[in-house]
Amino acid sequence: MTWIHLGVAILFEIAFALGTNATKGFTRLWPSVFTLLAAAGGIYTLSLALRELDVSVGYTIWTGIGGAGTVALGAVLFKERITAARLLSFASIIGGAVLLRVTAV
Repeated sequence: MTWIHLGVAILFEIAFALGTNATKGFTRLWPSVFTLLAAAGGIYTLSLALRELDVSVGYTIWTGIGGAGTVALGAVLFKERITAARLLSFASIIGGAVLLRVTAV
């Protein structure tokens, strides 16, 4: 269940980041409510994952994969550019997260 909790936390993290863009500085009610609920859900499910994972592993994977997912969806939803340098950076983040997963005991 630990990795499932972390996966759900990552989805909440991506929703939080994308929702923050839609709040327009927290001036729009429903996007703001959505964003705050996503943030709370992400922190809660991350805390469940951290019962078993080291915080260094869990938090790094949460922010790394969440960040990469946010960039990918930002490109799709908001037409943000993905350059070769960004792709290399995302590959490094994903590679580091996978290495953390493989070496986590």
